[in-house]
Amino acid sequence: MLLKLGLPKGSLQESTFNIFKKAGFNINSSSRSYYPGVDDPEIAITLVRAQEMARYVAEGVFDAGLTGYDWMVESGEKVKIVDRLVYGKVGLRPVRWVLAVPEDSKIKSVKDLQGKRISTELVNTTKNYLKKNGVTADVGFSWGATEAKPPYLADAIVELTETGSSLRANKLRIVETLLESTTVMIANEKSLKDKWKAQKLDNIMLLLKGALNAEEKVGLKLNLHKKDLKSILKILPALKKPTVSYLLGEGKTWMAIEVVIDEKKVRELVPKLKENGAIDIIEYPLNKVIY
Repeated sequence: MLLKLGLPKGSLQESTFNIFKKAGFNINSSSRSYYPGVDDPEIAITLVRAQEMARYVAEGVFDAGLTGYDWMVESGEKVKIVDRLVYGKVGLRPVRWVLAVPEDSKIKSVKDLQGKRISTELVNTTKNYLKKNGVTADVGFSWGATEAKPPYLADAIVELTETGSSLRANKLRIVETLLESTTVMIANEKSLKDKWKAQKLDNIMLLLKGALNAEEKVGLKLNLHKKDLKSILKILPALKKPTVSYLLGEGKTWMAIEVVIDEKKVRELVPKLKENGAIDIIEYPLNKVIY
């Protein structure tokens, strides 16, 4: 049996390969290859643009594929969302498609777009948004450099942003958010009805989500005297409750604690732990956290 899996080529490719590696799948691909190898003989991978993924999944060319929720919506294809994976090309947060105009524009809301020119890659979604708000405007497809088009080539744009910094750098102001998007695993109904393929896909998603859960988290181990336990637990965060055990041969006077915490908290936490009696403090990276 073989699961035909589509992965996004382009801006999401590197981050997708990294997540798969942490999940335990090593993907080998040259810069020009559209058919990378993977160390799982039950998976066949093809790289295509995220914008095209839903069509190939819907047609059965792929059993499943990773793409953006935005491009799935834009395509209008009938596919099923298996699950969402919150990651992008630079961070672990959703991205937004926003309506933006020049800083000095008189446009304050979508209602002010009546008869205006809008440039975007997300044409169908933008048209549907305008229709929902009772607005008629000229929506044109942008082949790139969308942020440079206002005010001469367009009155407004609908553009993808993660932080908004690029829009601000181009002296653009966000008016409204049209759509929030994350990476999604999609599949067609036929593949999901196949028990082997559905189970294989569930297993892959379990590992991928475990890898994402581990992002920005680390494991922390430390030893302490029993008398310091209460003070240490007061300052020690954990995903749930910390694991506490006695050290062998110490007569139940020395203890060990192990926790999983946000990496950004470690810098301030370690000195406090040391001050409260912790010794032998070890920080270590994580590949997967399965809840």
